[in-house]
Amino acid sequence: MRALVVYCHPKEGSFASAVRDTILDRLRAAGAETRLRDLYAEGFQPVLTRDDLDCYLDCEKNREPVKDHVADLQWCDTLIFVYPTWWYGLPAMLKGWLDRVLLPDVAFLMPKTEGETIRPGLHHIERLGVFTTCGASWWLTRLVGAPGKRTLMRGVGFLMKRRASKVFAATFLMDSATPAQLQKHLTTVAAKMDRLMGAKAAAPVMSRAPAE
Repeated sequence: MRALVVYCHPKEGSFASAVRDTILDRLRAAGAETRLRDLYAEGFQPVLTRDDLDCYLDCEKNREPVKDHVADLQWCDTLIFVYPTWWYGLPAMLKGWLDRVLLPDVAFLMPKTEGETIRPGLHHIERLGVFTTCGASWWLTRLVGAPGKRTLMRGVGFLMKRRASKVFAATFLMDSATPAQLQKHLTTVAAKMDRLMGAKAAAPVMSRAPAE
């Protein structure tokens, strides 16, 4: 297994970082090869500029500014996202990563005839994990429609291998969650990872979970 973990949170020590570490622990325990892209820590530039857009359909030029990220995406068979849900959706940093890295002839194939839609290009990816934290409640997130979850689970998921394995885990009401509730969610994250990998290993014992 070759897992790419895309982590998007500006503050180290947040609860999102505890989720990330739990995921990395489970991957290592399963013997998976792992690559981590910490978008804030590496100063990823999320803005799709006019120059980027001008060469967007040039499949030799469009990936040059993000070639390391494209290489990771093409290397992995398991793709995992860890991020906070802000305004019910993806942080701008993560949305920008999708804009700049999931390129034509990398993540999807452009239409060739009139009326044709895009075609999937990530057939080599067999597993998708989406892990997020939410300040809103479950019912309010559901009422709004959870656009961030839809973008990744449905939008990115559509580009992957048919019938790819997928897991999703979110914790809600972050601002009023107790340490025990956060700890319980880390156990859920570990179990979801084991399910994604087809493993039956016991969840690790976690230290006290930090707040968001």
